[in-house]
Amino acid sequence: MLDRKLVFVSGKGGVGKSAVTASLALLASRRGLRVLAVGMVEGLGLAGHFGVDRLGYSPSQVRSGTEALTVYRDEALDEYLRLQLHVPRATPTKILTRALDVLAETAPGIREIVTIGKPVYELWQSRYDLVLVDAPPLGQLFSYLRAPNTIADLVPAGPIQRQANHMRESLADSELTSLVLVTTPEELPVLETRATLDRIAVEPVITLDAVVVNRLLNALPIDAEILGDLPEGPHRAAAEHHLTTYRQQQRWLQAVESELHLPYLFGLHTAGEVAEQMADVWDELI
Repeated sequence: MLDRKLVFVSGKGGVGKSAVTASLALLASRRGLRVLAVGMVEGLGLAGHFGVDRLGYSPSQVRSGTEALTVYRDEALDEYLRLQLHVPRATPTKILTRALDVLAETAPGIREIVTIGKPVYELWQSRYDLVLVDAPPLGQLFSYLRAPNTIADLVPAGPIQRQANHMRESLADSELTSLVLVTTPEELPVLETRATLDRIAVEPVITLDAVVVNRLLNALPIDAEILGDLPEGPHRAAAEHHLTTYRQQQRWLQAVESELHLPYLFGLHTAGEVAEQMADVWDELI
């Protein structure tokens, strides 16, 4: 995962993709890489895992060797106009921005290409060894990944089409860019993950790097006979709940082809502590 230049991390909402993104960023920085972490549509989760209240549009240092930002559409659109379409800096872009905002409500792909354009632009600048993206959840992911295709097909020629084609090539380049899918061993996350895998097989707009199973319980070293000897109470109830959940997780784990398993972290942890502990686990896995 750390040998690409641009890595998108996605999964069904609530499976811990922000924590996985932050933990991979921490691991990469520990290994001496210059890292940028990007919250593509909402940076609160990513900010919390770096121990800060908020991430701005400009990169800020959150750890030694790691910077982070959040993509805000208005600022991304302004940057897109100035840098990608070469609108002169002296030209006021507010009117263009408002016009494109209206267009984005009706034209397919405008909003998405501006948003996904930010991490791709950071890739092109080569200021970082690795750009890690806390991507939209699975239900929205392909609308962003396909945005360059949509725009390239929609616009017949000119700088917009050239930029869209360049972006499409960067996303499809398996040596540069990849996708990490995060799931938990539960029915809905696993089914959505499998549906995404099927779609990538049919529509390979990006290279799948790995499927990560998060919050996996370890086997409880207790058998049914010992459990039956425990007195009624919270300890027995907790053990029964653990065993039942473990069996259910193992059933759904079999439906996902993955050897990258992150443990369920027991106890009370801040978001930053979760990311640090995940990074410790990653250090043994990859």
